Amino acid sequence: MFLGNEEKVYILDKAEGNAAQVNGHPAWGSVWDINTHQATVMDVKTNVFCASGMHLPNGSYVTFGGNGAVGRGGKIGSQPNNQGSADWDSEYQDFDGAKSIRVLNPCTSSDNFASSNCQWFDDPSVLAMQKKRWYSAAEALADGSVVMIGGFVNGGYVNRNFPNTDPALEGGAAEPTYEFFPPRAQPAQVMQFMITTSGLNAYAHTFLMPSGKMFVQANVSTTLWDYNSNQETPLPDMPNGVARVYPASGAVAMLPLTPANNYLPTIIFCGGSSMPSDAYGDYANPAVDTWNIPASKDCQRITPEPTDGSAATYVQDDDMLDGRTMGQFIILPNGKLLVVNGGLNGTAGYADKTGTTPLGSMPFGQSLAAGPVGTPAIYDPNAPKGSRWSNAGLATSSIARLYHSSAILLPDATVLIAGSNPNVDVNTSTIFPTTYKAEIFYPPYFSSSTRPAPTGMPKTIAYGGNPFDLTLPASSYSGHANDAADNTTVVLIRGGFTTHAMNMGQRYLQLNNTYTVNKDGSITLHVSQAPPNPNIFQPGPALLFVNVNGAPSNGTMVILGNGAIGAQPTAPVSPLPDSIRLDSATGSGSGQETSTGTSKPNGAKSNTGPIVGGVIGAIAVIGILGALIGICLSRRRRAANRSPPSAAYSQSGSARGLGVGGSAAYGGGSHVVRGSDTSSFLPMQHNTSSQVWNSSSTNLAGPYQDEEPAGRPSGMGMSMEYDPYASNSRMSISTPAGPRRF
Repeated sequence: MFLGNEEKVYILDKAEGNAAQVNGHPAWGSVWDINTHQATVMDVKTNVFCASGMHLPNGSYVTFGGNGAVGRGGKIGSQPNNQGSADWDSEYQDFDGAKSIRVLNPCTSSDNFASSNCQWFDDPSVLAMQKKRWYSAAEALADGSVVMIGGFVNGGYVNRNFPNTDPALEGGAAEPTYEFFPPRAQPAQVMQFMITTSGLNAYAHTFLMPSGKMFVQANVSTTLWDYNSNQETPLPDMPNGVARVYPASGAVAMLPLTPANNYLPTIIFCGGSSMPSDAYGDYANPAVDTWNIPASKDCQRITPEPTDGSAATYVQDDDMLDGRTMGQFIILPNGKLLVVNGGLNGTAGYADKTGTTPLGSMPFGQSLAAGPVGTPAIYDPNAPKGSRWSNAGLATSSIARLYHSSAILLPDATVLIAGSNPNVDVNTSTIFPTTYKAEIFYPPYFSSSTRPAPTGMPKTIAYGGNPFDLTLPASSYSGHANDAADNTTVVLIRGGFTTHAMNMGQRYLQLNNTYTVNKDGSITLHVSQAPPNPNIFQPGPALLFVNVNGAPSNGTMVILGNGAIGAQPTAPVSPLPDSIRLDSATGSGSGQETSTGTSKPNGAKSNTGPIVGGVIGAIAVIGILGALIGICLSRRRRAANRSPPSAAYSQSGSARGLGVGGSAAYGGGSHVVRGSDTSSFLPMQHNTSSQVWNSSSTNLAGPYQDEEPAGRPSGMGMSMEYDPYASNSRMSISTPAGPRRF
């Protein structure tokens, strides 16, 4: 899911048997209104299962790849192809999404959502990648284009056969290449790092560096990659043998970029798994009972491009309070990092069996993790070592958030938490079910009884140039104005495209500022533009917050850069005026910032006055959400054409902590070596003998094809017309170039 604007969160699911319908088939897309807490289904044509995604410079979002068409129970769709997957399914009506590029122009409540301009553009006959990619990485570049890296061809638990005799291609099941969006002239190129990390390289962790090179981490390896020349500079391996990528799924984030650290990126890795390599098994399933293996507590930091002449190295950080797999970092406006969700034991993914537990004997349904961690924790990167983690005063959620859970920062500085579905299809009666309930987390800064309400917030931020002014009224703080001004920061936060316990593109940038304290108690903030290096914070949408004494304002959506793909205009940084203090000025806000206020909750929507008292540090259930994992029950849903799933599941107290005590050591067990047979590449589905291809179930005049249609530039795999919503685009949404196949 991702934040489209100040009003809407967009949510995508895999194609599965959700009760909500759209255009006669289960829905796997929706838009959720932040103000009304209502979700509305959206029609997405292709299977988005395990896609990657990224923002574009104009505020649009794009998703890449996914899985082949599937039907009920995750079985291959009714129209199989000769590539181990299917082109289409007659029941779910999903098309093959493995090459898809889907583009969305976020709309607001004042727009006509029935218009095609507010809907997903999803037509692989017009816009598609060169290669099939499932669990690929995506990273925005300084010019606003995106690089897509690696992935599976069809699906599986990990990206390898066992024994791993073909680490490059895995018999046709692995995709070790990278390509760009919009496309560059050359075909997709092999990235050696994807071969080096064979097996554990799904959703590789990628971060663009100030130099323009890219930090990439997968398996236990690390590299600094020049994507223009395809040259790699190896960095140290991850200490202690802890894997952080899927399915080990550690929490990973870039720490805040601030004037104090000269905008020098440092990456933090926490949790994941130290399972031995062989324990991960192969495409079909893990070799061991993962739910008996504790997740790691280990945290490491690395500064990939140190400026002091030292070598990049991992540095041991404070352990997490709990071991977590599938924990997720959310950067808060005050510069601290929230970690939510995940399990104490096991890994992400689902399966019907393991190398040691036969079909029908899985203790937690299809889940490969157990012991859901319901208590959030907060990491302070600036606290002294040994005291950086705390969960004091934070409530515990009773909803298990395991595989396919997600979280994202909202404009009011709360955190939306949703999802969990470690199952091949909708299952609301298993121990860790398809979860439709969403929650809002209220960070401790909601204890403040005064919230900043800045005026003059811009709509765009440039790379260098003249500063801009914001005004904080006296009602935005209490106490001495000089103290408030000294403790004010202006920050940009991009929440990113969040999926599988990671936020692709998440960054935090503090803008430099000085101030003038005025006689009426107001404070004028003189704020620098962003540093004149688009590698530091790539062009596109972000929320602009003002923090006073640790309490954030509501975020305002801005666009960084010129809103177009291409070289971004930069200018030298103009000097800021000196700060001017006034000892006699005071604020008129009530109470005390970051106090332990006891006022009653009022929805946390007002700019001033009491924010939230009774639910500080709590996770408040907001009811049924939309289509993150399982689709929304929206006001505009259509009735399902079949019986709905079983009654909704609510995690009981007895279900919490399941499997926590197990710490069985890894043993080879009776794991069966698999070759490169097609059945091992199916999308986490192992009972293929019962599938039936009923050729009479569909009668498409023009069945979906992966081949390039006539007229598409050869060798590039997708149209240069990358954005169907651009004002100068020659791409027609209603009449795409080439035959429309949906």
